[in-house]
Amino acid sequence: MRSWITDAPIDPTAVLDEVGSPADGAVLLFLGTVREENEGRAVSGMRYDAYVAMAEQVLGEIATEAAQQLGTERVAVVHRIGDLAIGDVSVALAVSAPHREPVFIAGRYLIEEIKRRLPVWKHEYYVEGESRWLAGTVPPGHA
Repeated sequence: MRSWITDAPIDPTAVLDEVGSPADGAVLLFLGTVREENEGRAVSGMRYDAYVAMAEQVLGEIATEAAQQLGTERVAVVHRIGDLAIGDVSVALAVSAPHREPVFIAGRYLIEEIKRRLPVWKHEYYVEGESRWLAGTVPPGHA
């Protein structure tokens, strides 16, 4: 199992390399990317900021929970911080197991909990020149 925060571009192949076993018949890779539109506004890019030590702790907790549900340590998840362009990968996760249903459940759990609990904040830049911080969350017990 591996979880980390990075300011470098995310390589999906490297994330996949963190999971997998000859016993596995199912491998899931999910990529979250920067899209060109949000809430009807044209986006030119964004910035993710985080208190890295806290974000890595929370991401590790989420990965551990997913691994416990899956019954295996074959879970990898990474979130990027810094400036990102349209199409850049902002989050990647990979899960592997002998069968497909557990990997879909674990993958869905990972991304939903990341969106709900991870203390990473998003600042969107718009084509017309404006920008704004999007609403975020602070994990329980860390406020």
